Amino acid sequence: MFYSKDRNQIRGFFRSSWQKFISKQPVEPLEALVGEVVSMHPEYHPMLENRQDDLGRDYQPEDGQTNPFLHMGMHITLREQFASNHPDGIESIYKKVLNKTGDPHKTEHLMMDCLAESLWQAQRKNELPEDQAYIQCLKQIINRY
Repeated sequence: MFYSKDRNQIRGFFRSSWQKFISKQPVEPLEALVGEVVSMHPEYHPMLENRQDDLGRDYQPEDGQTNPFLHMGMHITLREQFASNHPDGIESIYKKVLNKTGDPHKTEHLMMDCLAESLWQAQRKNELPEDQAYIQCLKQIINRY
């Protein structure tokens, strides 16, 4: 379900996962992951807890808006990459950056910039993301800290 092309369905999954998470209902592993990520972003709680909120809203970067679903989705992507160590070496890089920052959330945000660049380049070229370029970008974070 999470890998649907239907944006409202994915956004609804965020909402239902968060509702289950905060009400301590049994959750599937992916729902737990979504709940953990949402819990780190209290600024998104009202949107996910308000049944009247429109899940179909467009977020325009040109207007300085951050798409909360894209943002949380990138956290989830990073965590799945760390867990599977794919691309190869990302788990080690995460641990090194985490050791320097001492903050998992900050570490993910630093790494998110490289993920966004990798995805943007892949979309622009109409190709799969380039793992080596992505890993090189991530390694530069270690050198900056």
